Amino acid sequence: MYIMPIRDMKDTTKTAEICEKTKEPVFVTKNGYGKLVIMSMETYEQKILLAELMQAKQQALNGETVDGKTLIKELKQQYAE
Repeated sequence: MYIMPIRDMKDTTKTAEICEKTKEPVFVTKNGYGKLVIMSMETYEQKILLAELMQAKQQALNGETVDGKTLIKELKQQYAE
């Protein structure tokens, strides 16, 4: 975990390098309190993908699945209008 004061964000190149290097969210503080969380696009995409995969796994375990033909039919109806 990396924590940085908001004043250090003035050096945007260094801030971007920290985000890319840590591959984790960077916590930004103001007056000693949490203010922002920033991360690289790569980290963001990985975290979103992981969350979506976890949700899909839970849905499958709960029996909340749809066969492919039904899904395609529903998508065609939804987007054909």
